[in-house]
Amino acid sequence: MGKIYVIGIGPGNKENMTFRAYKAMEDSDIIVGHKTYINLVEDLFVGKETFRSAMKKEIERCQETLNFAKNGKTVALISSGDAGVYGMAGIMLEVAADSGIEVEVIPGVTSANASAAVVGAPVMHDHATISLSDLLTDWDLITKRIKLASEGDFIISYYNPKSFGRQTQIVEAWEIMLKYKKKDTLVAIVRNTGREGQEYELTTLENMLEHEINMFTTVIVGNSKTFIKGGKMITPRGYKV
Repeated sequence: MGKIYVIGIGPGNKENMTFRAYKAMEDSDIIVGHKTYINLVEDLFVGKETFRSAMKKEIERCQETLNFAKNGKTVALISSGDAGVYGMAGIMLEVAADSGIEVEVIPGVTSANASAAVVGAPVMHDHATISLSDLLTDWDLITKRIKLASEGDFIISYYNPKSFGRQTQIVEAWEIMLKYKKKDTLVAIVRNTGREGQEYELTTLENMLEHEINMFTTVIVGNSKTFIKGGKMITPRGYKV
């Protein structure tokens, strides 16, 4: 019997990948993942066997991973960011639960944390992470979470804010936030975090939608105390400087 590593590879560049994640992939016989993530790591493991699958094939991907492990292979199932945050860890554990195959989850640097580091330290206090993808979660529930997080003055990191097929969700999220957050609340818009073409803008909630937001963007909305100093976005924790 083989073994399965479920690995968070971080934003996708080696510099933001943990030693543990790298070693697990190095020790694996085959790396399995969505084609985008395989493309990010294949140059690091030249000659390593890989298995690519498409979006919306997550269950099938886990079943293939399990089959490889049943045939005696050590398998690395990879996700960007952290495998336990909108990644493959939960579903892989479910699929393999009664198989007798060992599954080890290896954490990674999330998009929210990597993007926050690009612009400074905006998530230094209580924060919420919300995906605007309604493929697996009802939109009414997502909007309720946006409302409550905004009302509670949480810093909010948005995943999947906009795509070709989802253009209006970020607008509705913006409208909800404006009811509970001041219009001058600071916002960071980070694109292609840790990858080629990384760039960002610091703006305000009022002007947020004037900037490019796409499927490769993380949007971080500060709380009422967030400020900019030295060109960096900072949310104070309460220390007296």
